Amino acid sequence: MTLLKGARERRVHTGGVELCVAELGDAARPTLVLVHGYPDSKEVWSEVAARLADRFHVVLYDVRGHGRSTAPKPLRGGFTLEKLTDDFLAVIDAVSPGRPVHVVGHDWGSVQSWEFATVKRTEGRIASFTSMSGPSLDHFGHWIDRRLKRPTPRRVGQLLGQGAKSWYVYLLHTPVLPELAWRGPLGKLWPGILRRAEKLPADGYPTPSLPTDAARGAWLYRDNVRARLRRPRTDAHAHAPVQLITPLGDAFLSEKLYDDLEQWVPQLTRRTLPAKHWIPRSRPDQLASWITDFVTSVEDGRSQAVQPTGKYTDRFGGQLVLVTGAGSGIGRATACAFAGAGARVVAVDRDAEAAARTAELSRRLGAPEAWAETADVSDEQAMEKLADKVAAEYGVVDVLVNNAGIGLGGSFFDTTPEDWKKVLDVNLWGVIHGCRLFGKQMAERGQGGHIVNTASAAAYQPSRALPAYSTSKAAVLMLSECLRAELAGRGIGVSAICPGFVNTNITSTARFAGVDADEEKRRQKRAARLYGLRNYPPEKVADAILRAVVRNEAVVPVTAEARGTRLLSRFAPRALRAIARLEPPL
Repeated sequence: MTLLKGARERRVHTGGVELCVAELGDAARPTLVLVHGYPDSKEVWSEVAARLADRFHVVLYDVRGHGRSTAPKPLRGGFTLEKLTDDFLAVIDAVSPGRPVHVVGHDWGSVQSWEFATVKRTEGRIASFTSMSGPSLDHFGHWIDRRLKRPTPRRVGQLLGQGAKSWYVYLLHTPVLPELAWRGPLGKLWPGILRRAEKLPADGYPTPSLPTDAARGAWLYRDNVRARLRRPRTDAHAHAPVQLITPLGDAFLSEKLYDDLEQWVPQLTRRTLPAKHWIPRSRPDQLASWITDFVTSVEDGRSQAVQPTGKYTDRFGGQLVLVTGAGSGIGRATACAFAGAGARVVAVDRDAEAAARTAELSRRLGAPEAWAETADVSDEQAMEKLADKVAAEYGVVDVLVNNAGIGLGGSFFDTTPEDWKKVLDVNLWGVIHGCRLFGKQMAERGQGGHIVNTASAAAYQPSRALPAYSTSKAAVLMLSECLRAELAGRGIGVSAICPGFVNTNITSTARFAGVDADEEKRRQKRAARLYGLRNYPPEKVADAILRAVVRNEAVVPVTAEARGTRLLSRFAPRALRAIARLEPPL
């Protein structure tokens, strides 16, 4: 069985085995070689390969003993890294003679690709290497040695933590038992276990060769792990740029394994992903985007040793982020912050010129691509058109920031039904439209994501002067909490951001019910002056938004007064109600 539609197959003979090699895309383009892990076959890459084939010559092969490749005889001693390197060289000689290739490895595919990227005989044949969920055994050996020789409490904790994650390695070294388990009940149960644990779709993966692949593949561990960890190479320095992608929810490998990697890799780009181990199946869009950006930069001669300046470059590089209300204030600061972290940015605002300025700023700050779109978030049809256009032209959004909002002050009896409709249409329905349309696309894609809804400290701080505004923001807060519960099982996080007094232009544009135009202007100026004296910059709110996405935080009060009133709302609500009765200084 194969999931690689339209692939061209060939057989490559090397070292007494016959390897099954599949190719996609134009052979005249840069060649990417995707190397699978354990207990997989090349089909683990089918979704990623399909997304890369339009731009690259994509090559996949079944590692010896797996899939449709033959196994060495005897199995013992047939899976050493030296023999796996022979296989790799035979494959690239066949598919890309005389031209270096870009290697991408996952799990044991990454382990063996570290060998390819660090031994002398492959130097000049590898243009770049993207590693995920599989360390170099040599680097791992030195990592262990350093912690054993200088056992600080932190280092001992790291050793014990990785030791616990490596439980399966010990079992695979036992004789006969792994083979019996894989050819028996484990082989039958594994597809279901994998789908439940990793939330993978039932799409024909793993392939029927799994029990045999897993039984034979146990020799990958037996032939290499103990020998290399006991005597790691001292010359295991990468001779090509390396992109490291670390899934933060990996049950088998600690991210601390890569703490010392810079000493082995002169040109290193780091990425992290909030996902579990099998990211070629669970996050093909993000991987394809990162691989494309990395390979293209290497082909264009741009150094990967120089990183963008944003704080979260390893987390948002290549992700698509859409921000509403991006024409000024918190929205513009947030779009720029994501741009500095290497994200692709869609700046949305009803003011076309303001959105365009934000997009231009984003490009200057490091966004590989940034676009301006015009839409009124309160207009359902306009938002539907925006969602369709973004999906068709830019892709499915990874992070959605529903930030657009308007201010409205005045007593309840001075607030007209038309006033209520305006503030609810923008502040609440704008968020509902964004969550419904873009959130649905995230859920249907099945690769996770994050939704950020800008609420306010007014969501939990009652005020006699802000009944409509506070009601709209309280609804946004509760909507966010409900969505968070519903979407958690789909890998989509939801955060409500609750700023206090932030120095933005919302105060100068806020409306005040029940007063004439002159009094409204006076109150706007007074509010703007008070917020200016507080002088809390929107850039700090943007930092809190990025941090909330990284940490998957539920409710994030921003500013001291927002945190203080949040505590009062939970532990001293009567005090907060008393404060609400005070006449505001307007």
